[in-house]
Amino acid sequence: MAHVIITGGSSGIGAALAEASAARGDSVSLIGRSQSRLDERLRDLETRFGKGRFHAEAADAGETREIVRAIAKCEAVLGPCATLVSSAGIVLPGRFDEQAPEAFENQIRTNFFGTVNAVRAVYPGMKARRQGKILMLGSGAGLIGIFGYTAYCASKYAVAGFAEALRAEARPLGITVSICFPPDTETPQLAAERPLRPAEAQAAIGAGGLWSAEAVARAALAGLDRGRFAIYPGVQMKMLGMFGSVAMPFLRPFFDRRIAAAGRAAGRRA
Repeated sequence: MAHVIITGGSSGIGAALAEASAARGDSVSLIGRSQSRLDERLRDLETRFGKGRFHAEAADAGETREIVRAIAKCEAVLGPCATLVSSAGIVLPGRFDEQAPEAFENQIRTNFFGTVNAVRAVYPGMKARRQGKILMLGSGAGLIGIFGYTAYCASKYAVAGFAEALRAEARPLGITVSICFPPDTETPQLAAERPLRPAEAQAAIGAGGLWSAEAVARAALAGLDRGRFAIYPGVQMKMLGMFGSVAMPFLRPFFDRRIAAAGRAAGRRA
């Protein structure tokens, strides 16, 4: 029975991954900022899959000491981490020149440094055991720049670069590193994000489709099981991930026209 530790495990994709892992027979530790939501998720897992296999710790992934403490406690309760899933993240859309510096920095801290902190906490143990899996949750916003998402895109591009470089270092040590690039996913975070999303953002975001958290979790675990580095749920994400860098010089003018049209429709000027 493998021990899976999931940051951001109390809701959204993280919660869906926890459920899918539990259904496979894994023991699961959840880490999140809200103790009440963690307790609710823990009760649900124990009711459905039985007690003794689940644990929860409240911590902010963006705070190094908190996440190191939380992961150490999870390992003390359920054993060494076999798989780390870094799913903690926040998104606060808004035009760069209108967004408070604190909002920008919080997204970088949680999405990028939260991932780095979690990996740093489990990496020494995985290295010593010469085995382990690390799954990072990226985003389609880590493959293409999106109007109104400067901070979020920057954080997810950083996660993608970190995953790419870490994969090269970790592979000789027996550690598998993977990153999943989901499109828009139906989660509580998306529900909170939508009212803040500029109309122009749909010019790029709408192309990826809308997935359920459960479908993303299935795709992520299937890719992880196959040892894939880059996991792209859906045809659109796969095409963007594989050919986006080549296609972007041709796609930018197309998106620029759509953004301009959306801005005019919203009565805004650049």
